Amino acid sequence: MKKICIFPVITLALGLAQTGHASEKKAVFVMTNDAKENHVLSYTVQADGSLKAFGSFATGGRGSGGTTDPLGSQGSLTLSSDHSLLFAVNEGSGEVSAFLVDGPKLVLADKKPTGGSAPVAVAEHDGLVYVVNFAGNSSVVGFKVDDGNLNPIAGSRTFLTTSNSGASSLAFSSSGDFLIVTEKLTNNIDVFPVMPNGTLGPIMPMKDPSAGLFEVAFAPEGALLALHAGSGIISSFLLGPTGTLTSLSTVPTLGGASCWFAVTPNGNAAYTSNPGSTNISGFAITGAGLLSPVVPSTIVGTLPAGSTNLDIAVSGDSKYVYTLDSGSGTIGMFAIQKDGTLGLIGTVPAVTAVSGANGIAAL
Repeated sequence: MKKICIFPVITLALGLAQTGHASEKKAVFVMTNDAKENHVLSYTVQADGSLKAFGSFATGGRGSGGTTDPLGSQGSLTLSSDHSLLFAVNEGSGEVSAFLVDGPKLVLADKKPTGGSAPVAVAEHDGLVYVVNFAGNSSVVGFKVDDGNLNPIAGSRTFLTTSNSGASSLAFSSSGDFLIVTEKLTNNIDVFPVMPNGTLGPIMPMKDPSAGLFEVAFAPEGALLALHAGSGIISSFLLGPTGTLTSLSTVPTLGGASCWFAVTPNGNAAYTSNPGSTNISGFAITGAGLLSPVVPSTIVGTLPAGSTNLDIAVSGDSKYVYTLDSGSGTIGMFAIQKDGTLGLIGTVPAVTAVSGANGIAAL
């Protein structure tokens, strides 16, 4: 069964070079994961990085409900690489929803079954979408997306190493040639080659040498970052052309229950959300993907007591960090300083405290 994450997350590097989608309207999204009717809440970003509530948009499906971190995953709410689409999993009804994005305004474009049970995370690359199902024999399933329409890929359903693997995240490599999936219960990093038709090649599982694997994500320059909640570290790997993983660096987060991380779009830094210590750790990314603490203590930002900060996101211009705070039912708002540390802007009400909300994404 899923448990609240008590592990460390991955991080990114320093630097405030402006990259990404400068002309788009900035917005932040969180998912209620409501068991009766799942919704995505949207917020506009003000000039100082603070948030203002904008609207609530039904996914057309049902979440799982619960209290704190019921999905046990990262990536339950995911923007497409061009920020034109937002994908949300509906664990309670076994579906994935796709929204058209216009700043903070969302339009539900499609909803499809995920071909398994309890979808918990979704990833996208160049119109190819994969969803991971936590239960029902632990599988991933693929879609081709066209103008928001999710078109199932025949023969794409692929199983992980066991029927109860504890799947918790997935990510496409920067080139889109590989799909990576994490298994919490086996501590496997699964590498799948992506075929030209969008299906997956044979699974290549790698037993992670560090305990407590929770999540993976790619830095813009191509390094794979992995968060290990059990051992309290973040690691980076080089993904080879045949799908092999070579260790590059391993750094402790020095935070409590680090489970979620976000990489700055400019690729300079990574930030981990540490609910056990109510703070955020920061790491610089240099060279081929080497990680180092932003400050010796690694702790770069602190939230109000009782926040229980779960998932985390960075704005598209690499200026702000936002956290989904289950304990207080708020979103934490931080400005990234020149040295990579975080200045607390404040918090804004989001959801009912301890109501099972999961997922955050930022334009």
